[in-house]
Amino acid sequence: MEQRKLGRSGLTVSRLCFGTLTMSPAQAGLTAADGGGLLAYASRRGINFWDTAEIYETYPHMRAALRQISRQPVISTKTYAYSRKMAEASLEQARRALDLDVIDIFLLHEQESFLTLDGHREALAYLIGQRDLGRIRAVGVSTHAVGVVRAIAEAAQPQPPRVRPDHPAWQDLDPGIYRETDLIHPLLNLTGIGLLDGTAGDMVQACEDAHAAGIGIYGMKMLGGGHLLQRFDEAAAFALGLSCADAYAVGMQSQDEIDMNIALFDGQPVAPHLLAATQARKRRLVIGDWCRGCGDCVRRCGQQALRLEDGHAVVDSNRCVFCGYCATVCRDFVIKVV
Repeated sequence: MEQRKLGRSGLTVSRLCFGTLTMSPAQAGLTAADGGGLLAYASRRGINFWDTAEIYETYPHMRAALRQISRQPVISTKTYAYSRKMAEASLEQARRALDLDVIDIFLLHEQESFLTLDGHREALAYLIGQRDLGRIRAVGVSTHAVGVVRAIAEAAQPQPPRVRPDHPAWQDLDPGIYRETDLIHPLLNLTGIGLLDGTAGDMVQACEDAHAAGIGIYGMKMLGGGHLLQRFDEAAAFALGLSCADAYAVGMQSQDEIDMNIALFDGQPVAPHLLAATQARKRRLVIGDWCRGCGDCVRRCGQQALRLEDGHAVVDSNRCVFCGYCATVCRDFVIKVV
């Protein structure tokens, strides 16, 4: 399994990162034992990079896997914290749940814009402080927005960023704290499906600028949440051909999928039956008949893929990227990605 350095973070990881969202309660709902078994299998196959988030609820799966392997993987997690107190609680939760003294990577989750970044300044400052104390190894952000990547790339330049028309807030805000960013986890795919702004080309350029400034990049949604499965070869070649992408997080739910993706990332032929099985599995967002129409999921969806119709949530499958984040705010548990 090819290993790469994650920018200036000092971390070396397998280019294939195991994304655990797909095994979470919002999607496949694997037990901790089953999910842990897959993570352990992937580790033995050479995948030493695991991605999770507080909202995924897969810390138990990772802890189960850690008990089965001898070599410690690089673990990345994410938080929606915007205050020091919330960030501290998130860090302590991760340390306790994973039974680890040090968390390798801590990201601000799902940053939507330049102004969102500024609203999370206090949490980022806390995480940077914990990195400097040795309790975290690298800090950064995850995002579906070109503007966020562009802003951090700008801040990371050796000289203070020039005021630009698309970032007028730099006139009033100190970009200094953003120069401390080690990593970005962006949505990065062939067509740009799932982006909140800009185009696929814009995101590639922003990631190249950030990478040139020393920031590690590990992408997500290589296949656009399944929308690009019918263009598998083209989408995979695009993603793996990006020199700015140090790694890619990919969700996997079986040993066959792990084996297929390892072959893909290693430049080996993918077994036709494995690819056919993957392409045949159509992902969909299911909303139960008992939906009360509260609208929480509609407000949560960053892709604007949900709407209320006749007192019931309805999904636009062309916009949905099957992240399952809407399910996490559904109090009646009526939503699931299958």
